Amino acid sequence: MQEIRCGNCSKKLGEGEYITLAIKCPRCRTVNHLRTTRSTSASHRASDTKVLHSEHQ
Repeated sequence: MQEIRCGNCSKKLGEGEYITLAIKCPRCRTVNHLRTTRSTSASHRASDTKVLHSEHQ
């Protein structure tokens, strides 16, 4: 499983596997939109994911 952290304040938001995910940070209220960049059959590493958009609300 992979740690999911806020792109703005680095608070740990959870752990798991995902294809697409939108999660709002309870600390700084940033909406984090994440998506995997490789198929799920590939090994999961931090470099395999990409923060698409962080929006401060």
